[in-house]
Amino acid sequence: MVVLMCCLSGIAVLTAHLRCQDAAQEAARLAGRGDDAAARAAVTALAPDGATVSFTQDGDLVVVTVRAPAPGGVLPIGPLHASAVAAREDGVAG
Repeated sequence: MVVLMCCLSGIAVLTAHLRCQDAAQEAARLAGRGDDAAARAAVTALAPDGATVSFTQDGDLVVVTVRAPAPGGVLPIGPLHASAVAAREDGVAG
């Protein structure tokens, strides 16, 4: 029973991390187009509940980091985070 609970907790953590990564990638793509509002909406829609997003700029690149609390379970996992980078499209102000 303990092994099963550990496996299920691991799957829940993996799923939440993949959702954070998907949200970061989509938000970076949208932010690279200059649509920060849509990027935040994408994170709200794609990331796990309680996720936060931050945007930073490094030259012509936009870096998006999504952080979310790890799902509860038997595994002692800290907060999850994922980042993605996209180039700003021509004509988009930083």
